[in-house]
Amino acid sequence: MIDPDDTDMAAPSGSKDDSQVRDQVRAHYAAVARAVTAQTGGCCSDSSQGDDCCTVPTGLDEQGFGAARYTEHDRSHLPREALAASLGCGNPLMVAELADGDTVLDLGSGGGIDVLLSARRVGPGGKVYGLDMTEEMLELARRNAREAGAANVEFLKGHMEEIPLPDDHVDVVISNCVVNLSTDKPAVFAETHRVLRPGGRLGISDVVAENHLTPDDRAARGGHTACIAGALTFAEYRDHLIAAGFTDVTITPTRQLIDGTHSAIVQAAKPEN
Repeated sequence: MIDPDDTDMAAPSGSKDDSQVRDQVRAHYAAVARAVTAQTGGCCSDSSQGDDCCTVPTGLDEQGFGAARYTEHDRSHLPREALAASLGCGNPLMVAELADGDTVLDLGSGGGIDVLLSARRVGPGGKVYGLDMTEEMLELARRNAREAGAANVEFLKGHMEEIPLPDDHVDVVISNCVVNLSTDKPAVFAETHRVLRPGGRLGISDVVAENHLTPDDRAARGGHTACIAGALTFAEYRDHLIAAGFTDVTITPTRQLIDGTHSAIVQAAKPEN
């Protein structure tokens, strides 16, 4: 997320290979999960301490990230640890149009906030998968699911470039500020298209850059863990989705995060045939 002290902030594009970037991202989010877990049993579990007690010490909400992107109603139905681990840049459920009985996949599910909210929307006849590569986040998410009493969820360990689900398996794919972290976005979109059923839909929040920003411009504004260096431009995002086979692509900016980069809602569909 956006952090002026991020050590990767000024790294020029192409200076790190894919495995290094992935390891850096994994380490960053593992640290966030450990920070939230360390609060368990402390003020996080004591409602009398107020909402400010259970927060990840990163100041993300000030930059447009975190649980503040959700309604008071949604937040009231979530474990405090799920809220504390929320690092997204939007609320994909506002546009995902989930229906009773849907099967949903959340790419980069983190502490499980979008999985748990989706589980309420699809009901006991639906199913929600959360996919994450970080063991610490998966442990936190599973604990949050148990606390929330969500029986229709399953968390999977893996990478969004190689989704461990069969073809044509889910109705909806959601994600919250995670696709930008991938170093192989064409693979992410191809895999997303593969696991969606015909007529399935994509509804995600992500960081997107203005079309004039070069890769070096993006890297100068923030590192990969800041969700900036890896951001696609609006044109690149659309081109990748269309190349993967998606139709009805819309990319709608919701607010500017820093100069030239925006939180955006991305929607697309897999054709019926």
